[in-house]
This record gives sequence, structure tokens and C-alpha cells, in this order.
Amino acid sequence: MLEDSEAGLLHGMQLFAEGKVLPLNIDAERINHTSAAQVEALIAGDIHISPQNLKGFSMTTSKPLISVIMPVYNGGSTIRQAVESVFCQNIPLELLVIDDGSTDQTSEVLSVYQDRPDFHYLKNPHNIGAAASRNRGVQEAHGQYVAFLDADDWWENGKLLLQLDTLHETGRVLCSTGRELMNYDGTPAGKYIPVKETVSYRDLLKHNSINCSSVLLLRDVAAEFPMEHDDSHEDYLTWLKILRKYGPAAGIDRPLLKYRMSKTSKSGDKKKSAIMTYKVYRYMGYSHMRCILYFISYAIHGFWKYR
Repeated sequence: MLEDSEAGLLHGMQLFAEGKVLPLNIDAERINHTSAAQVEALIAGDIHISPQNLKGFSMTTSKPLISVIMPVYNGGSTIRQAVESVFCQNIPLELLVIDDGSTDQTSEVLSVYQDRPDFHYLKNPHNIGAAASRNRGVQEAHGQYVAFLDADDWWENGKLLLQLDTLHETGRVLCSTGRELMNYDGTPAGKYIPVKETVSYRDLLKHNSINCSSVLLLRDVAAEFPMEHDDSHEDYLTWLKILRKYGPAAGIDRPLLKYRMSKTSKSGDKKKSAIMTYKVYRYMGYSHMRCILYFISYAIHGFWKYR
């Protein structure tokens, strides 16, 4: 026969699984001693979990709620900070690092995590690019949701919980956040890039406010729209396709992403970036004249963003 305390805990977990608020008599200390099997029962199937009720739960469950996908190429000098920011999220997740043929110390830096059940290191047989690496991560993911994080960026604590809560409340399939720009040495650059609480398809055409490292979305949607056309901004193209089909994205206007600026990124070469942005509009099926109009709007926003 169950002890009263255990019976009360299981009853609270049932309410949690139904999307109801946990009873006040079930505190975090008792929840932390919940078995992995009990926690797994909460996140099995298609249950939509109210993220505020996840706080304090044991993270030892074998079934992740979120799969974090991190492509890396020669990121040995920055990836530890990125990985640690993932494992500080206090939510059932798995981290899939997709090594795209690194020749530096990346694998050695990551070796300290190899015994963690929530860490998966996958190495591509040859360099395929960040977008294709993300696609591989989506195919390997086990979570109901996926989040992307580049190996030179990092998150604030609580980012994923806030995004889950926002998706639950709004019914959207994708959520992004604001980002603070950082110098390559990790010091603040003194610039914040905001995001609207609701980002419409038309908004996104004029200005890509959705940064890949800030995104959380349903895994099935990510699988439906893999990143392609690496001669363009593949992530921007993917967000446009998703919003065109599923409606606006949700946004959290807080600097939950720390975005490290690099001159070697696609956006670092302004001329190349401009051509790639134009190609995004062409791949979306717009005419040459319409592409030019959208590009002008995009360029104006881009000048303001990084000035």
C-alpha cells in the first residue's frame, strides 16, 4: 500500500500530466526524489506540459522533452560554454552535438560529457555544412520539441522553460527570443536585438528577427521543413516556410540568447549576405521585382540592427 506522501505525490503528478497546477503540498524537495519512471510517465505520448510545473523535477528521465541540436566545426575554444548553458536549463532534454569534421580540440573538450546519458556526440563522415548537420540532428532527435544552438553562442538559464510556457499559452509551433550581441571574446558588445511577441509571415519577409540559436519548435515541424539551399540563408528560408503554413511565431523579448559575433559567419560578409537574402526570396517563389522590394526593407532593418 502506498504511503500517504507517495500517494499524494503521484496524484499531483497525474494533475501535472493533465496540464493542471501541482497541489501546493507537493514541494520541490519531494519532487526531486521522484523516480525516473514516474517522470517519464508525465512526458510520454503527446502530453502538453505546463513548463512552470517542471521546475524542481528530476532530470534523470531517459525520454527527453526537448532535443537540443548543436552543429560544430572547429569550435573547441567556445563549445564548453554553449554546452554548459544547455545543461543548466533544468528540464528533461538531450543534447546532440553534430561534429562537422572538426580538426581542432573539439572532441577532446567534449570528452568530459561522454558518460552523460543526455549527451550524444555524432561525427559526420565529411564536412556537410551547418544546415545539413542540423537536419541530421532533427532526424536523430527523440524530443517532442527541438532547439538549435550554435557552438559559439550560449543561453541564459530558464530560456527553454519560458519558451515552452509561451508555446503552450499561444498555441504557436515556433518561439524565438531576443538576443544580446557579444564580442568574440565573450564580452558584451553593447547591443540588444529585440523580437516582437508575435512575428507574422509579413513581418519576417521584411526583417529576419528569428535567430537560429534562439529557436524552439515542434520536432515534427522541423522535420517537415528541413534546412536546404545552402547558397542562401537556410534558416531564414525555413522560418518563412513554417510561418507561411502554420501562422505567426511567438517571441520573448528578453536577451535569453547571447550571440557571439564572428566575421567568418555568413552574415559577416555583407555583400555575400545580401546575395543570399535575395535568393531566399526567390526560393520562396517571389518575382524579381518583389524580391528587390523585400530586400530593400531587409537591408534597412539590417543596417539598424548592426549599426
